[in-house]
Amino acid sequence: MAQGLKDKIRSGQRTIGFSAPLTATVEQLTRARDEHGPYDFVATDSQHSPLSEPALVEFCGRADEAGLPVRLRIKHTSHTCLIGNLLDLGPTGIEVPQVESLETAREAEESMYYPPRGRRSVGGGARRRVQDFADSREYADWWNENGVLWLQIESLNAVLHAHTFALPGVDCFSFGPTDLTFDIEAHPNPPYRRLEDCVEAVARSVEGSQTALCYRNGTPDTRRHWADLGVSVFLERPPV
Repeated sequence: MAQGLKDKIRSGQRTIGFSAPLTATVEQLTRARDEHGPYDFVATDSQHSPLSEPALVEFCGRADEAGLPVRLRIKHTSHTCLIGNLLDLGPTGIEVPQVESLETAREAEESMYYPPRGRRSVGGGARRRVQDFADSREYADWWNENGVLWLQIESLNAVLHAHTFALPGVDCFSFGPTDLTFDIEAHPNPPYRRLEDCVEAVARSVEGSQTALCYRNGTPDTRRHWADLGVSVFLERPPV
């Protein structure tokens, strides 16, 4: 049996995804997978793009047909309480932008997982693989072992406190390079002056945990650079 996405990320293996809009067709997703991959997942964004819930359900269905789990970046940090509602529409993973506090990390973890690990409510016919399980408890147990939770590090404050966000249910820290760069530039005497310094610092701070690091490297030729700094998950932009 193929290794699951969550296990692959947590074990530190190289994991590669690509970004695609909600309008991407099965043919476009399959072509990106076959011509530019291999890829482990597809990511779609609602933070800086329109989000239609019916469109998300349809996109997740097309991605599933192409054999690609979906990672959705939610619209805003304050929407962390809605993670369960969004997962009911079909994504396998959630990315929370601009995480600044342990409270947000805890809320994300609680909203992500079913009891006893979290407090996600049970329901939703469009949930990932729900039709494969006989009852809600069986599905919940499967989800708790397979759903993927990312928190985005986009400020110096988040870099300095990232180790406190590495809760048992947090699989990955992703970096927002533009917002993080703006925050570095806004400080007259920043503790870290380069994106690379920030990535290395977070990698050191979570060493020994199961939380991996993701970087939006864009193109395959830059993977080695970020891998040398502790990144094992990559998000790229093939033509879709």
